Order: sequence, then C-alpha cells, then structure tokens
Amino acid sequence: MSDALIARVERWAREIPDAPAYTFLDYSAGHDGVKHTLSWAKADLKARALAVRLREVTLPGDRAAILAPQGLEYVVAMLGAMYARVVAVPLFAPDLPGHADRLIRAYADADPVCVLTTTPALDSVHAFLDGGYAPRPKQVITLDTVSDLLADEWEPEPIGLGDLAYLQYTSGSTRAPAGVEISHANFTANAEQLWEAFRATPRVSTAALWLPLFHDMGLIATIAAPMVGGNQAVFMDPVAFVMHPVRWLRMLSEYDDVFTGGPNFAYEYAAGRVTEAEKATLDLSGVSVMLNGAEPLRGSTIDRFSEAFAVCGLRPEAHTPGYGLAEATVFVTVMDRDLPARVTLFDRDALTAGRAVPYTGEGRVSDLVSCGVPTGQRVAIVSESGTAKPDGEVGEIWVQGPNVARAYWRDGERSAEVFGNVLDGEDGTWLRTGDLGVVHEGELYITGRIKDLIIVDGRNHYPQDVEVTVQEADQAVRRDHVAAFAVPGEETERLVVVAERSRRADGRDLAEVTANIRAAVAKNHDLRLHDFVLTEAGAVPRTSSGKIARRACVRAYLDGAFGPRTAGPRDAGV
Repeated sequence: MSDALIARVERWAREIPDAPAYTFLDYSAGHDGVKHTLSWAKADLKARALAVRLREVTLPGDRAAILAPQGLEYVVAMLGAMYARVVAVPLFAPDLPGHADRLIRAYADADPVCVLTTTPALDSVHAFLDGGYAPRPKQVITLDTVSDLLADEWEPEPIGLGDLAYLQYTSGSTRAPAGVEISHANFTANAEQLWEAFRATPRVSTAALWLPLFHDMGLIATIAAPMVGGNQAVFMDPVAFVMHPVRWLRMLSEYDDVFTGGPNFAYEYAAGRVTEAEKATLDLSGVSVMLNGAEPLRGSTIDRFSEAFAVCGLRPEAHTPGYGLAEATVFVTVMDRDLPARVTLFDRDALTAGRAVPYTGEGRVSDLVSCGVPTGQRVAIVSESGTAKPDGEVGEIWVQGPNVARAYWRDGERSAEVFGNVLDGEDGTWLRTGDLGVVHEGELYITGRIKDLIIVDGRNHYPQDVEVTVQEADQAVRRDHVAAFAVPGEETERLVVVAERSRRADGRDLAEVTANIRAAVAKNHDLRLHDFVLTEAGAVPRTSSGKIARRACVRAYLDGAFGPRTAGPRDAGV
C-alpha cells in the first residue's frame, strides 16, 4: 500500500475519463427512477472545485460535517474533503426521521468548522444549527452551488497515509455514538481487502447498493471500493428501497457482474414483500456477491431469500455472510464468494457454557451462520485474561490489521481500552470488538455482544436466541422487531422482552399470546420471563444500520416509555 486510495480518483480521471464512476438512481423524480451519473473526470473536477472552496474557510485537519441527503453531492463531499485534507464527518440531513438524538450527539462531539449540505436540505440544516446543540460552524457550504470553474485553481497536495480521513460515528447499538478516527491508510486498506475478498474485476464489476452513505458499510462499499479498480457504483436512497424493495433487485438485474449488500432484515423484508409478478421481471443471474452483515445473521432468512429468488436465477453461492465494525473501518471477515452460506447447528447448552459443540440431535439447538475468514488482517478469540483461546471455545473477538482505526475522537481513555490491547505472545496492539465469537473449522461465528448478554442464575443467554424463539412462538409478533434484555432483580437479572405487534395480532387475546411466548422461552431456554410487552409497530428502537438498539430499549423500558404491560402478569408460571 503506497498511495492513498483517494489519489486513484485523479488517476482514473486521466486514464478512463468518460467511464461512469458514480450513478445515483433518484426515485424522488419518478416511479421508475432517474439516473444521474458522474464520470471519473467529472468526479475529479467537482472534488477539486470543492477542495478550493473548503480551503477558503478551513485548514488541513479541520472537520467538515456532511449534513446532506443521499445523492451524488454526498459522494463529492467525501471526495472533496479528502482532496483538501479536511477531516470529513459523514452524517445526514437533519430531516431524516428517527435519528435526531444521534445527529445531535455526533455533531456536538465532532464540533465541525464547516457544514456541507445541499440547497433542498438547507432550511432543515439552519433549523438544526439554530437549536444550539453545538457552536455554529464558520461556514455552511451548499454543494450544488459550488462552481466547477474553481477546479482550475486547485493545486494538489500530498496526502499522507497516516493523515486522518474522516470520523465514522458508530451506530450506538450498545452505547452513545463515538467518532472512530479513520486514517487514509485504514480507508485504503479496507477497500482493498474487500476488493480482494470479493475478487472483483477492474472496470467490469459494478457495485449496486441502497445503504446510507453515512453508514460504514455504505461508505466503503459504495464510495471507496469502486476507486480500487476504476469501477462503477450505482446507488439509491434507503427510503426508495423501503417503499418498494423490488427496486433494489431491479437495479441488480441490469448488470452481469454485480456486488451488493445489506443487513439481515433487508433480505427478510425483500423476500416477504416482492410479489411473484415482480419476480417475473428480475434476472439475478449476474449477482456475484450479496453481502449480509451489520446485524445478527439468521440462517432462516438466508434460506428464505435464496428460495424466493432462485426462480430469478440467483445462485446460492451469491449470498455472502460477513462480519465487521466501524472500529475496523468496516469489513473484517467474509465467506468465500464461491461457497454457499454455511449454517451450522450447535448444542445450545454447550454454547451458553462457552463451547461450540456440533448438535447431535439431542437437547436444545442453536443455529449460527459462518462469517467466513479474514482477508489481510488477523482475528483472535480471546479470554478475559487476555490469552488466545483455541478453536471451539467462545471468547471476545480481537482484530489486528492495517484497517483497524487508531482511536476514538477526543477520548483517550476509551481509545486505550479498545484499541491498545496486547495479546500474550503476539506483537503489536489489538482491537477489542466487544463481540463474542468462536472459530469452528477455521471459520468465524458470532455468538453475541458482551454487553447484551443476559445472565440469569449464573448462566449466559444470548438475546438473539431468545428473540428468535419469541418471534417464532406466535404470529402476533412482528419478525425481526423483538428486543430481549435483562433488568436488575433482587438476586439475579430478570429477562424482559419487548416486541412489536404484527398485523396478525389484531383481535388476538393478548393473554394467550403472552402464554405462548412464556412457554416457548421456558422450553427452549429454561428461563422465566419476567415481563413481556407487545407494543405498536416502530416502537422498538433501532440503530442507523438497522440493528436492534437493546441498550436504548432497556432505558425506554425502565423509563416507562412503552406504557403499561400489555399482557400477562409478571413472573407468571407457564
């Protein structure tokens, strides 16, 4: 790795100036979507122009917050900030519903010198800045009004691999958002690792996604990865996908060698919403990789999606589970692109005791999805004492590699705890992920988050296992909208489940629903359910990446935000 990845934009502008670089499929302009494309030459031109404008109000190392909607302007904002050696802070327009608190916290923590936005979002940005959440920036720049003529004034500057490229704010599934310091070395390494793992073809493979650009996976897969080989990225707004998930699959159908990705819920959602008539219009034979990551993976979802779209030519091998986190830029491990997703059955009781023992047909079972192997980095499973565990034993996942970030922004103590760890017998420092996992037959399996563990009577229980049991116990529960967590008790922690009601809950006897769920939890986990709350759709908090925000759910529950219990007595027998 000799040059910063951002330098390749200028290279592709020279070598393939007219080739498409970034295409935004805009559904706000019509039901069928309108394509807006930047060639590599145009992307370089606009990045240089913005860099000139940024230098009028910032110095190298200053922060520039991106408060803009999904679109080509967002891409230009990231490129231009990197050209100018300004630290980008990829956030989102203040009118994005459901994430106001995260925006306030991240913006205040970053304390940017300037804000990059668009004319349509300007009113919401001014209203946000008038709220007094942080000092006002020196300048608000509207990206769509920056003149391309400024590009001729730009004089390129050397960009060091150790220079800070951007602050990636975590989604906050277990804590408040924190700004991860991503260097140009991290940015470059992770894009190349992803490229190598997926075995993409330069100038041929296409990335087609709907993930938000402010999210780590969306940023690297959409903006960074195409820079590696001069490829094209095609993307849409996440809202366009949510409204009509078939749009994502139609986008994929246009290309012969296409890469995409999304969290587990997206595959569950698409499999349930795309109609047979819509499937008849799809050709998914060109899909090389469908990365599944960013939240707990479900084997049942992978099977359901693969079966639903086999008729469209989707290969079983295309579904590619992976694991990553913002502190490692994003990507850590992925399944080999030529192998089908691997779902392994383990003995549940052994797993909760910290051992991965294949299921033999007796006792309780847990199914885990393999997240594959690392590329260009190292993964270790580590004990509480800081020693590496052998294959087959559950421990904390530690990561070491050029993609691992150096610190959290302005938080030295926490940075030392997370990024400065030493593994017995190994050189260098390691990243503690806070995730629990196990290596089985050479592949990584994720078992849960340390902070999410439910510990009752000295036994560990993984919340995602309980959540699956609940959603399968009664059709009144909305799939993938369940949060299981522990609250303090007099002698031990107590299990609480909050679930959103499905459409099939209408007219149901809630006492019967609760009884079904209590019975299933007792049978599958040998756990007594302290409280069960069946709430309205949309009530269970989620992170910006779609994960269940269990810590936020605990706070809401303890604060009474879900209202009175909807069914069943506390600690009732089953």
